[in-house]
Amino acid sequence: METTQNVGDSSPRGARVGVVRESNAGERRVALVPKIIPTLTKQGVEVIVEAGAGLGALIPDEAYAEAGATIGDPWSAEVVVKVAPPSDAEVAKLSEGQTLIGFLAPRNADNQIGKLKAAGVQAFAVEAIPRISRAQVMDALSSQANVAGYKAVLLAAEESTRFFPMLTTAAGTVKPATVLVLGVGVAGLQALATAKRLGGRTTGYDVRPEVADQVRSVGAQWLDLGIDAAGEGGYARELTDEEKAQQQKALEEAIKGFDVVITTALVPGRPAPRLVTAAAVEGMKPGSVIVDLAGETGGNCELTEPGETVVKHGVTIASPLNLPATMPEHASELYSKNIAALLELMLVEGKLAPDFDDQVLADSCVTREVN
Repeated sequence: METTQNVGDSSPRGARVGVVRESNAGERRVALVPKIIPTLTKQGVEVIVEAGAGLGALIPDEAYAEAGATIGDPWSAEVVVKVAPPSDAEVAKLSEGQTLIGFLAPRNADNQIGKLKAAGVQAFAVEAIPRISRAQVMDALSSQANVAGYKAVLLAAEESTRFFPMLTTAAGTVKPATVLVLGVGVAGLQALATAKRLGGRTTGYDVRPEVADQVRSVGAQWLDLGIDAAGEGGYARELTDEEKAQQQKALEEAIKGFDVVITTALVPGRPAPRLVTAAAVEGMKPGSVIVDLAGETGGNCELTEPGETVVKHGVTIASPLNLPATMPEHASELYSKNIAALLELMLVEGKLAPDFDDQVLADSCVTREVN
């Protein structure tokens, strides 16, 4: 049964925004949570939520209805918002002239961009939102990376055979765990901060030396290997063969001294760089843990098996996929704020009117050619 909002006046309706139930296996997030709905409805936007869309994040349909949304068919809305890239079946539900917003993997070779364009759908990829100051509130990559970095440390602590903090007991003192984070973007910094809060002795490494101050700001030490590979948009560029060899040799030695290694290094549109070799794993103490957050693009560890937790040379190597979906409540709440901010940028008096002279909209729209 549909629950319809009683708007109480005869003012013309604004844009209709549909919130779909995610179909990807293991995806528990939802694109909008109830607390965001009033922000949109006050602008004249009608929000239509698919039945059960929020159940993975423990949000019942009644919560959406109470917030002012309609429970119905979101695929008929002018704008469809979702989390994961659409499946073939979901693309088939979209019509020419509709707008889709979500994670669309535009830099991946295997994506749905071509099919969306062929269907006449105007699609905005949240991954393509430029990393500029005024777009920070829309930066879904960063909001979800925070979740992944936090959860990675909890996973490492669970898999570890050792304490994270230093403990002084009647039976003696236990030294704190040593934690190395490779790749110091948003996920890496959150991992360093979380490991520090758990009492670990933390160290960060990145090929972009300008992030050293950020590493120190969360109480961690900086591992300097003498490599500078800063790239565009806040990402690292791909290393030269000579730099790769230099990094590999230095990291193999450094990694052996850590109890926990968390890897987060990514290069957009390319396989994840290999930072932890089989030799480095073999040199670690038995009982050590590696958490590889780059499994979806091949992994930063040579022995990673994406989506699996394995033990090699006595070292546990975990490569969880889609960690943010394992914390769906807060991950959805953060993502909702990103989506709402992007929607507000597209709206004029409640109606959809994107201005493609705006850098945020021009860069994130992946199925429209802008002259």
